[in-house]
Amino acid sequence: MQNPKLVLASASPARRRLLQIAGIEAVVCASDFDESQVNIDDAAELVKTLAQRKAETVASQFADALLLGCDSVLAIAGEIHGKPADAEEAIARWQMMRGKVGDLYTGHALIDQQQGKTLVGCQVTRVYFANPSDRQIEAYVASGEPLKCAGCFALEGKGGLFVEKIEGCHSNVIGLSMPLLRQMLGELGYDVTDFWQMSEIK
Repeated sequence: MQNPKLVLASASPARRRLLQIAGIEAVVCASDFDESQVNIDDAAELVKTLAQRKAETVASQFADALLLGCDSVLAIAGEIHGKPADAEEAIARWQMMRGKVGDLYTGHALIDQQQGKTLVGCQVTRVYFANPSDRQIEAYVASGEPLKCAGCFALEGKGGLFVEKIEGCHSNVIGLSMPLLRQMLGELGYDVTDFWQMSEIK
């Protein structure tokens, strides 16, 4: 079976970088799916549903492709948090998060148009936050980084300074679990290493 083109239905540069570092050059097609259409209280079900909807949204633009949709949220004490609306919300969020433990959920959806199959999964990573001062929080929010991130922090950026440790998949916190992606590709009959050859040919 010939490997299809991998399409990343996400505008996230962090997800694209994760794939590139792993030797996979995906075609990026940002989904314009309106997330407010989905109201689910369970974090795992929410991110799985959103990931699938995002992949489905771009599917019509590609024939015989393998579409990857992802979505992430942070849950603390049962409350689900996505991207902050503005700097004021980001500051308040960090003042609430500091010193606490949260669970970062990332939903993954793979739509294989060649085989007519869809796989949906979720990875969860526990995040232990440091206790930054108000000044540090304000400086971090002023950098603009947390405004672009689910959970209001980027582990691979400045936000990594304010995370004490994580338990579970590291790349999941950045927005794409590479181990889960490998497993899902395997379930569809693909070997992840075959996608390296495709990126080298391009």
